[in-house]
Amino acid sequence: MNGKIDFMNKDFLLSNETAKKLYHHYAGKCPVIDYHCHVDPKEIYEDLKYENIAQMWLYGDHYKWRLMRASGVEEKYITGDAGDYEKFEKWAGTIEKAIGNPLYHWSHLELQRYFGFTETLSAANAKKAWEYCNRKIAESKIGVRDIIRQSQVTLICTTDDPLDSLTWHKKLAADESFTVQVLPAWRPDGILEVRQEGFAAYIRKLEQAGEMKITSFEDMLCGIKKRMDYFAAAGCTVSDHGLDYIMYCPCSDEEADRIFKKRLACEELSETEVRQYQTKVMLELGKEYARRNWVMQLHYNCRRNNNRKQFNAIGINTGFDCINNDAPVSSMTAFLDALCMDEQLPRTILYSLNPNDNALIDGVIGCYQDDSCRLGKIQHGSAWWFNDHDTGMKAQMISLANMGMLANFIGMLTDSRSFLSYTRHEYFRRIMCELIGNWVEKGEFPDNERILEQIVKGISYNNAIEYFNFNLKKI
Repeated sequence: MNGKIDFMNKDFLLSNETAKKLYHHYAGKCPVIDYHCHVDPKEIYEDLKYENIAQMWLYGDHYKWRLMRASGVEEKYITGDAGDYEKFEKWAGTIEKAIGNPLYHWSHLELQRYFGFTETLSAANAKKAWEYCNRKIAESKIGVRDIIRQSQVTLICTTDDPLDSLTWHKKLAADESFTVQVLPAWRPDGILEVRQEGFAAYIRKLEQAGEMKITSFEDMLCGIKKRMDYFAAAGCTVSDHGLDYIMYCPCSDEEADRIFKKRLACEELSETEVRQYQTKVMLELGKEYARRNWVMQLHYNCRRNNNRKQFNAIGINTGFDCINNDAPVSSMTAFLDALCMDEQLPRTILYSLNPNDNALIDGVIGCYQDDSCRLGKIQHGSAWWFNDHDTGMKAQMISLANMGMLANFIGMLTDSRSFLSYTRHEYFRRIMCELIGNWVEKGEFPDNERILEQIVKGISYNNAIEYFNFNLKKI
């Protein structure tokens, strides 16, 4: 074959014998823990069935939408009222040119793993792929639960507002026919976004959920703790925050109360007051996470909704966000240090959307490790969103290896709204094995199979079980 490698064969992304052995013997056989995603637990409980591949693939997937826009596709074929096949055809015409983009790999992994379609998708065979995949969907009546089982998923953490009833989580927990754990994760954006027009209305709903009157900052904290009790009863051990940056602008209890009451009366706040309120809430939440032994996830450095025209037309999470660079390390360390001084720093995962922050994060996390967690109390989160590609994943892992302990890394997540995205775990594991395999092949780490097996299984699966205290068996 003139030295060429077949596209996406069994050794896809694995260029040396050590990498192949590590993946095929160990990483590829590990189940999947998806400890951060945005799938809907209702769809899991109701075992949502799809009519066609466009519904599975294109609905709500802003990764694909951005690429289609980059290819000049008209918006009606992306988020508009065009038919499902028309949208699929436009996607096929887009993906055939996406050389170097992880979506090319993800899309073909999904076609192969879930449908057995091994051709490369293009405008020329769009009709054939459409009919083939839809026939598979119709014949097998594939649903969300089938996809999860086929992907060997053992546990999923969704992303849930504190006011959520968690009805579907409870129903799933009571359903003995489905053994995959689906746990809520606490995402209190509504409490933190004090500038939002609906903030006062949100607090009124918190009153109802907590069955109490909220007239002060202290009352609000009491309401929050009640909701955290409710989440804990449903198995929650994980929080998540989407932040512009990790800020630190402390204020007194009295000042926080004044700011809260001012906003509850729908008065405008200064930028300083906003930062003071958010810092106070985050500190109180961090302390509560530590008390409850919850993990705190901090996602930051995303600039959202940049295209105001499109935001006004089609709303949030539609593909108009970007990487930010406004995240002072002094604020991050001051926030972590304030919790650490009070001995109330929880296990924390730091994710920056800016890849230039890799070394910064690895420097910061080394300042706050202690003997309370064998895997490191503070983790550098996996390459996220604009970085979950070959280059970004390797850069994150190399930085962590250079400055910390890669073997203790808790590995990959999907951060996705699509149930087909579990192939991203395979993609990550292949890249991870290739990286480690190269170090071994170059004589930079010994070819000790026992140690390498522990490292690979740990990053793929076991470390997440230990770090999050999930009720699962290691392999």
